[in-house]
Amino acid sequence: MSVTDEMSRLPKAEDVKIEDVSEDNESQDAMSAKEQRKIIRLIDWRLIPSLGLMYGVSLMDRKNVSNAYIAGMDEDLNLLVGYRYSLITLSFFITYVLFQPPMTILCRKIGPPRFLPGICLIWGCVIIGFGFANNWSVLVGLRLILGFMEAGFFPGCVYLLSTWYGRYEVARRYSVFYAIGGFASALTGIISLGMMQMDGISGLPGWRWIFIMQGVLTCLFAIIGYFTIVRFPDQEKRKQSFWFLKPDQIDFVIEKLEKDRSDVEIDAFSMRKYLKPARDIEVWGFALIFFCSTTVTYSFAFFLPIILNDTLGFGLAASQCLGAPPYILAVILMYTTAWFGDKYKTRATIIVFNCAIALIGLPILGFAKSGPARYFGVFLATAGANANIPATMAYQANNIRGQWKRAFCSATLTGLGGIGGICGSLIFRSQDAPDYVPGMIGTIVATVVIVLTCGALSLHFHRQNKRADRGEILINELQGFRYTI
Repeated sequence: MSVTDEMSRLPKAEDVKIEDVSEDNESQDAMSAKEQRKIIRLIDWRLIPSLGLMYGVSLMDRKNVSNAYIAGMDEDLNLLVGYRYSLITLSFFITYVLFQPPMTILCRKIGPPRFLPGICLIWGCVIIGFGFANNWSVLVGLRLILGFMEAGFFPGCVYLLSTWYGRYEVARRYSVFYAIGGFASALTGIISLGMMQMDGISGLPGWRWIFIMQGVLTCLFAIIGYFTIVRFPDQEKRKQSFWFLKPDQIDFVIEKLEKDRSDVEIDAFSMRKYLKPARDIEVWGFALIFFCSTTVTYSFAFFLPIILNDTLGFGLAASQCLGAPPYILAVILMYTTAWFGDKYKTRATIIVFNCAIALIGLPILGFAKSGPARYFGVFLATAGANANIPATMAYQANNIRGQWKRAFCSATLTGLGGIGGICGSLIFRSQDAPDYVPGMIGTIVATVVIVLTCGALSLHFHRQNKRADRGEILINELQGFRYTI
């Protein structure tokens, strides 16, 4: 059957349209605009803080090795030999990447309220185990287990959030979710500095207490998450537990999402349906952007305290603490650009803008002569790179539809992001200290690739939208759907 024949059987464009249903639009039913906004705010407060805080502790748990490293772990476990430290950091991403697709399916099958806090509780116990490791190879094994447990968390969060919000509501929610996580992660250095003061208690050095206490904190947030995280909208509709939304409220949410993209209900799982989106070039374009973004963000997450200490000459306490302020600028930038992107219905423009800021900061950080100037470069580079994480998530969420496609794309996006973590853990090599010139060049190249990929996708989307306007193709199997550029 040709595309033209298939389309002739569908409703005409003037009858079925994708509508922008925002928080401020008047509903056609009896529910007032005030009541609609109240429901959206209720969803915001139930979903975003708990997911953001749990994501924050997940980032702490995967990056606290850098803080423990400069707190004495390097000497106690003899990590100054060869690539031992890099092997510890990158081993996490081996299992993190490999197990994301099946973990995303499990999140859908088990349900977020049990699955997400459950894996969080397990990896919290693993982090406590880090504090009792006696050689570097044990840390490699524990990082592999940590990667396996965390493999389902971030893609599960991305998937869950994308199912509750319309296409032009999601960027701000992603930015707040990531900002909460990023800001909590930025406090890792300050928290680690405080935990180092426990040095000698029970005969344990300070770096071990960093792991033990942060593991306890992770377990605490996992328990809180069990009572706050909610199901997918269609699951809430069927369960009707009334702990979250009343029947008329969940009906409003589902109606709004159906008008926006018509994909609330999920088809029965089959591997063919799940893997079908792998044929779409844009899926891999989003993943490439995310890969390049995480290469930069993870390189700073793992090495910023070391760069501040070795390259810029700050002391131990200052290196632990000065990594936090740049993330404040990142939070401001990511929410501001997300608000702009939602309001004006644009995505690639936001990503390119953030790249421009990063491309100003990275050369300053890498090649300026004075320490203060290079620290200023840290602000711009960190802000631009981190702001692109939620921006890319929104870019993808706006241009896909279908529950299993969302699950697959969440796995590919964060899976390639995990590979970016492997690159980020290797890009600043010990032998390149103290200036780390190859690493600086590598982060600049990654940022340029993002700009080029956005340009290619924008051209592709523009052409496909024009073809859809002429009735030649059906985008995402829905009449009236158009790509967001």
